Amino acid sequence: MRIGSADASLTGVSGMVVVSELLTRLGVVAEIDAGVGPIKSRDRGSSAGELLVGMAGAQLAGQDFLVGLDRHRADVAGQALTPVPGLASTTAAGLARRMTTEQQWAGVEAGIAAVQQRMLTLLPAERVETLTASATIDLDTTDVEVYGRKKRGVAYNYLGQRVGRPHVAVWAEVISTLAADLMSGQEDPRSSAAGLLRRAHAGLPAAVRAGQVRMRADAGYFAGELALAAHALGVGFAIGAKRIAKLWRVLSGIPADGWTPAIDMDGAEVAVSPYRPKDWPAGTRLLVRRTKLTPDQISKDPRSRRRRTLHPDQRALPFTDLAGADAIYGYSFILTDLDVSAPEQAIEVEAWYRHRTTIENVFRDAKHGAGLCHLPSGYPEVNRAWMWGALIAASTAGWLHQLTGILGEDGRLYGWGTRHGQAMIATLRHRLICVPARLIRHAKTLTLRLPPGRDGLLPVVLDRVRALPAPG
Repeated sequence: MRIGSADASLTGVSGMVVVSELLTRLGVVAEIDAGVGPIKSRDRGSSAGELLVGMAGAQLAGQDFLVGLDRHRADVAGQALTPVPGLASTTAAGLARRMTTEQQWAGVEAGIAAVQQRMLTLLPAERVETLTASATIDLDTTDVEVYGRKKRGVAYNYLGQRVGRPHVAVWAEVISTLAADLMSGQEDPRSSAAGLLRRAHAGLPAAVRAGQVRMRADAGYFAGELALAAHALGVGFAIGAKRIAKLWRVLSGIPADGWTPAIDMDGAEVAVSPYRPKDWPAGTRLLVRRTKLTPDQISKDPRSRRRRTLHPDQRALPFTDLAGADAIYGYSFILTDLDVSAPEQAIEVEAWYRHRTTIENVFRDAKHGAGLCHLPSGYPEVNRAWMWGALIAASTAGWLHQLTGILGEDGRLYGWGTRHGQAMIATLRHRLICVPARLIRHAKTLTLRLPPGRDGLLPVVLDRVRALPAPG
């Protein structure tokens, strides 16, 4: 067995042609450029849209460091397939440092909003009807640990980790990003949540805003300012409430027959209280969920998360007495202005709110599938561009699912790569993107020769993407 000379016609990421075709059909680079404007005086080299899309393309190909742009660039055959060829790490960092104003980052969100609008126009009428009937905006943050004392724009969080904190709003039904900020580990997301919600709402297509729009957030957003902002926009809200003493006292006013079994959650029941915190919008109600627990489900450690959901009277008991209690319940509180007047409506709202973990899937995909597992630079502007690259990569997976998935007879969208839902980036990379191939140039055409057994999915998805009309 001998190792021969390198063959520049081989590439390990032939599926990048699908990503390039999709982003071209959606006009992602052009829309971001239109929103941001020029970032350098001479019209040469990469633009802002090419910078962010180039980062996203490299991350989809498996590169999770800035130097990965150079590795991606070294793939000669792959550069003919990638959405933004020739982007070097030093060039990318230099361009990102030119994006210093909030107006420029607002232009990125405006560009993504235009892409969302175009994506909606390319979908089948049945899917458009579903997406415009009801939309959900999820808000959340995630901490990204960094290393290096000289990195700016980061701080120590309550766990003692030096982190940056992406603050993101996601369109849950499409699993794509609408708006995002990059904060330090000490910043409270409640201070900017209202503004982020307004920007996210503006980023939804007009037809979607005309329908029902709802917003979900966990107890980290327990503040009347966010609820008032949602109410002013006409957005229904459901915000988790911290387990303060007032809410524990509210439980005593719920009658024993006021509980209704929850949907798809064994041992859980839901009740409604008319309690409304001061300065919250009129019509706000308190939704309470209690879940019956067994002693073996509760940790002896008083700091455990589940133990904190117990009523204070039970939480104060020694563990031996707690194990002998007749009934042990964990409680969760949700403040909402949605219609929960009937038990059937209350359990539907609670089940919908429980699925706010959609945004956590976006974070997991951006971290483990793209490059948001770290922030690579000491410059906040470069880190913000890297964050947006990861979010665009995760959104690309969402757009691909919407535009190439199969609409079933039950009205649900079925992906080609998973049992029911959308494929994660790792699945896309394994089954679609990182497919080795030989690139043949002949008669002014490019031909990909795939290995035996790997030529089934890529042509099918590519044909579906190419069937979409190109932007005018």
